[in-house]
Amino acid sequence: MAKTTRIFGANSVKVKIQKQPGRWRKTTLAHFLRLPLYFLIALLCSLGSPVLAKVSGSINFSSQSQINNLTSLAVVADPGSLLEKGKFLYNSGNFAKAVEVLQQAVQAYKQQGESLKQAATLSNLSLAYQQLGLWSQAQQAITDSLNLLKGQDENQILAQSLDIQGRLQQKMGQAEAALATWQQTEEIYRRADNQSGVVRSLINQAQAWRTQGFYPRAVKTLDRVSQTLKSQTDSIEKTVSLRSLGDALLVVGDLEKSRLALEESLTIAQNLQSSADIAASLFSLGNNARKQKNNLLAIAYYQQTVAASPPPLIKVQAQLNHLSLLIEAQQWAEVQALLPLIESELAQLPPSRASIYAHVNFSQSLAKVKGGILQASSQHYYSGFSTKESAVLLARAIEQSRSLGDKRAEAYSLKSLGGLYEETGQLSYAQELTRQGLALAQSSNAPEITYTLEWQLGRLLRAKKDMNGAIAAYDAAVDTLQSLRRDLVVNKDVVNQDVQFNFRDSVEPIYRESVELLLKSQEGKPDQKILEKARQRIEALQLAELDDFFREACLQGKRVALDQMVDKDNPTAAILYPIILPDELQVIVKIPKQPLQSYTTQISHTEVEKLLVELRKNLVNPTATKVVQTQAHKVYNWLLQPIESKLQNSGVDTLVFVLDGSLRNLPMAALYDGKQYLVEKYAIALSVGLQLLDPKPLVKQQLRALTAGLTQPPPGFSKFAPLLAIKSEFDGITKAGVSTTSLLDGDFKKKNLEGEINAASFNIVHLATHGQFSSRLEDTFILDFDGQINVKDFDTLFRSQGKTIVELLVLSACQTATGDSRATLGLAGAAVRAGARSTIASLWQIDDESTAMFVSAFYRELKSGKITKAKAVHRAQLQLLQHPNYKAPSFWSAYVLIGNWL
Repeated sequence: MAKTTRIFGANSVKVKIQKQPGRWRKTTLAHFLRLPLYFLIALLCSLGSPVLAKVSGSINFSSQSQINNLTSLAVVADPGSLLEKGKFLYNSGNFAKAVEVLQQAVQAYKQQGESLKQAATLSNLSLAYQQLGLWSQAQQAITDSLNLLKGQDENQILAQSLDIQGRLQQKMGQAEAALATWQQTEEIYRRADNQSGVVRSLINQAQAWRTQGFYPRAVKTLDRVSQTLKSQTDSIEKTVSLRSLGDALLVVGDLEKSRLALEESLTIAQNLQSSADIAASLFSLGNNARKQKNNLLAIAYYQQTVAASPPPLIKVQAQLNHLSLLIEAQQWAEVQALLPLIESELAQLPPSRASIYAHVNFSQSLAKVKGGILQASSQHYYSGFSTKESAVLLARAIEQSRSLGDKRAEAYSLKSLGGLYEETGQLSYAQELTRQGLALAQSSNAPEITYTLEWQLGRLLRAKKDMNGAIAAYDAAVDTLQSLRRDLVVNKDVVNQDVQFNFRDSVEPIYRESVELLLKSQEGKPDQKILEKARQRIEALQLAELDDFFREACLQGKRVALDQMVDKDNPTAAILYPIILPDELQVIVKIPKQPLQSYTTQISHTEVEKLLVELRKNLVNPTATKVVQTQAHKVYNWLLQPIESKLQNSGVDTLVFVLDGSLRNLPMAALYDGKQYLVEKYAIALSVGLQLLDPKPLVKQQLRALTAGLTQPPPGFSKFAPLLAIKSEFDGITKAGVSTTSLLDGDFKKKNLEGEINAASFNIVHLATHGQFSSRLEDTFILDFDGQINVKDFDTLFRSQGKTIVELLVLSACQTATGDSRATLGLAGAAVRAGARSTIASLWQIDDESTAMFVSAFYRELKSGKITKAKAVHRAQLQLLQHPNYKAPSFWSAYVLIGNWL
């Protein structure tokens, strides 16, 4: 029975809700902007979606009317007709109905003894099950298909079935098995001279390599795709393959190669006058431009996509992406002109999962538009769109999801509705809807939706003062995120990384809110289990940030816990874990052979950020020493003053920081206690997480260094100054007694660097060249004679199979990107990507001569005897600090040691 409920407080809009036993029949949204384009891209971009296998002899319907006539039949006896009906339903996003029809087709082919056609139909059935998240049914269908093909002559139906089996293996986390399956598929297609099949198999293999963390192999596989396509004549198949290649290259972050492939795809589509392919290529080029932060070009591509008369879903998606860019730029007049066009297109979309997500996406955009316009000016006219229109859109989305039997889409929409109730303070209704959505998401194997519902449930329980329940819900959300660690960054269906999801909005808050809950649950009494859990969660956040940075799960290998090192291997080191929370700064401390300790400073996140930004700005100014000391003293009091006496009494001489947020932009050496800088009392190191890669002291080894540098920047990089003291820097390394091999200027090229590392076992690689650290992977690089080497290529250079692990990587002339508050993410990324046990780098550009002095002093100390890398850096910094020309923190504090400090 229909029931009207007010959900927007005093000025609420009436929305129809039908309540069934245990369910709320209703629809609306305002909250769910976490992953709208993420899912929409996956479902609307035809290239990212699996295509049903062809069955020879099946009916080819050439018009929509024929399909409509077919779908209106209650019973269809001909299996070919059933198959085509199933294909149409699948391609329309009606997966549940497609399953029913394909099951009928399987039985019909079985009765006719058509085993090959039955096998092909079973593989299609497996695909439909996969879309619904029904893994066991999908597995049974594909197993039955392959069993029918046993003993048959090798054919493309087998290849198609294996291709679908590989997709299932990949979705179930069996990347190694998926890779082997797709390699088998590739061989079958090659023997059949099916180049489109070969290309598809190679792109799938690239995904499997990335999922396993083998980025270089993924790139090489995509290069094979490019070479394969060059030999093909122009055709629709080639333009589709090039588009798939371009989208795959976008995922791995090779934006330039992606653009070239997509432009070639567009040219072929235009020559063949294929409007659908023209639109699809334009749309992908828009996403490429958006990833490169060229929003004007992206908008132009989206507008061209619409003008190319694309299929309705592509048209709506281009408009929605266009709308999001206009909202981001606060171009409200253009926004208002676009809104009715999108509304009109949405009303014409047939029911499908893609249509559901489009409705949800548009509804959320309406909420943002309304808020933005009202905030910008009360005189703006809001185009007639209101919360009521958002509710109507979402009501339509939920109704469609139920009519389609699509539990994933229903869970997505219920999550959004629960978020709306949460925003309006109706927590009980919000909780009920959230639990319903969570049950649906879990039953349909949709972890990417599940974690957002668990997070939402945690917020609701916290608001209702159920702290134990809230902690349990957040724990579940974090566990789900951990299981998704690779999928969030390498999911092949998400072919457009720039719009998959916003890490800072969709992932980071879960970890921070969880840690805040945990720490507050102590009620003033330190709890070892809670402190341990909190710091492990912060580490998980930092690893997730790196995964998001590289678009792959990047930290692997045998690792040793820091606690083990300070308790056994290096009992004079203490570890500090500052955690920035909304209303306080919490510090967890590990002193050798003592339990964890913690202390808190009550200060808002905003105040902390403001001071850290100002201090970072002043640190690079040699004349701002007094201001630096005043500001650095405040940070010292937050982080160290409460524990200083215990550190001194414990005989600690080295501090290892696992830094959080904007603290990572600051060199801890510059903290000031009112009389001394921290570097004057302790050696200092940074760690990316709670574990190190098999740490070993360098002092027990003979020092062998590969040095490489540029005295002049390469063409096109004139913003970087000459480094004329590099020869002096290298001479200082040699005079310290280190065995060196040098690549200078024209000899310093990526291929030469890789060749030298391959040819000899260097435990030190010292690069005296400009570089930049950024929060964007594309903008994090070092310079060589030919141009730039991106950080994503570091693993190829430093840790390919068979190479000796580099003990120490020195980047002596790098800097963090100007105006990028999260630029040190790139520094951490460089350290991790290189696979070096330790990395020394500069946070900003430093005087060339002082750099040479620091480097010479560091290597002298390192070579002199039993001294750790952290103490060698410490002593070299002190020599600069004591020099009359370089005593300002801007000269000596920029150098940081990351990783193994032994």
